[in-house]
Amino acid sequence: MFENISQNNVYKNLINGKWVEAKNKNTIEISSPVDGKFIGKLQALSKEEVDEVFEGSRKAQKAWADTPVNERSKILHKAADLLEENAKELAKILSREISKDLDSSLSEVVRTADFIRFTADEGMHLEGETIGSDSFPGFKKNKVSLVTRVPLGVVLAISPFNYPVNLSASKIAPALVGGNSVILKPPTNGAISALHLVEIFNAAGLPAGVLNTVTGRGSEIGDYLVTHKLVNFINFTGSTEVGKHISEISKMVPVLMELGGKDAAIILEDADLEEAADNIVSGAYGYSGQRCTAVKRVLVLDKVADKLTALVSERVKKLKVGKPEDGGKVTPLISNKSADYVQELINDALDKGAKLVVGNKREGNLVYPTLFDHVTTDMRIAWEEPFGPVLPIIRVRDIDEAIKIANESEYGLQASIFTKNMDDAFYIAGKLEVGTVQINNKPERGPDHFPFQGVKSSGIGSQGIRYSIEAMTRLKAIVLNIK
Repeated sequence: MFENISQNNVYKNLINGKWVEAKNKNTIEISSPVDGKFIGKLQALSKEEVDEVFEGSRKAQKAWADTPVNERSKILHKAADLLEENAKELAKILSREISKDLDSSLSEVVRTADFIRFTADEGMHLEGETIGSDSFPGFKKNKVSLVTRVPLGVVLAISPFNYPVNLSASKIAPALVGGNSVILKPPTNGAISALHLVEIFNAAGLPAGVLNTVTGRGSEIGDYLVTHKLVNFINFTGSTEVGKHISEISKMVPVLMELGGKDAAIILEDADLEEAADNIVSGAYGYSGQRCTAVKRVLVLDKVADKLTALVSERVKKLKVGKPEDGGKVTPLISNKSADYVQELINDALDKGAKLVVGNKREGNLVYPTLFDHVTTDMRIAWEEPFGPVLPIIRVRDIDEAIKIANESEYGLQASIFTKNMDDAFYIAGKLEVGTVQINNKPERGPDHFPFQGVKSSGIGSQGIRYSIEAMTRLKAIVLNIK
């Protein structure tokens, strides 16, 4: 069903219902981070073509907003079914394109189908309310406010490389069920997977122009997209640096952003250390640490630090390293630039006296899982987000020192607490400056109907299916004056 999106590995854009190449014939070559081999070319659209996309999206959105929500929901259900039917094919594409292990790639696609179905159903519950005037002092029963939710218009969705299917759909589906049109700007590595997802929505019966795609060089069209006069909402997942830039230049356009994190796992003396070690390793090294909710530092009480470090080390040594097709769980990073940055943090920790427990081995952009103990707060790895398979263990004297170090981060996405004492758990949770606190579990996104948000440099606004729909719609009141 994907025969229309490419020709000779040259991938097109969906614009107003048709898969087309850029008029300027400019393309961007994509190589697999697994082995550097060519996998395809993307279109590099011009600003003039971006204008055409926005015009088409604006026009299509008017009719889509008038489409009954039950009909929108049916199309999303159809898209979910098609995605599930093509899950294995798409998972292979995804794995090759972003160097994600095959099991995780398939899980991402299947989870996305479930996300779309739940979104379709949740959209059916977007009901308004009536408010009488007599509940406010000084007013009689002579006014009624009829409050409904209406779409914002054209949503610009910008998705990241690490979950190009799931984090594209998590923007597209809530926007669509809310009556918006969507322009998807996928990541460079990850775009091929995202374009396949878009064809799923297209084949499910979306009217032409309701969902369009834009690929191109960020240096040429990035700022133009987010400052376009026809954009009504920006939904972005990516780095804090880029997110802050978008927030500064987009001015009055509302945004929903998921940015970086430095998620801490806090381990108390009474914790189940075996369980904690399992969660730390899966949380820190899954997809080679290239997740915003990865465990990025461990804050452990001194009395149990030796035992925890031994348990974590034991598990890290068992992780399979290599290519996705060979069963690797820790796979090559998305680029050599990313690997260079991770190596910088490793070298800084070594120079400042951290104890290397496991790792510090590299082959190109493949960084082996690395674990440090006795990390101190003067080391970069204590504060910077590596987005790679390296984990620092920081030993603390007491609970309050753990809270202090956790909160001194510029980030505030999630944190984990491992303890059997719920009084301590809720005390710490109440003090942590993060969007979500996990008790006896690693940081993670989901279930997808839970709220998901970051504070400080980790984001703006709340995601989660209902919350995302609400973010991309607005309240509209019509006041009936009764004589």
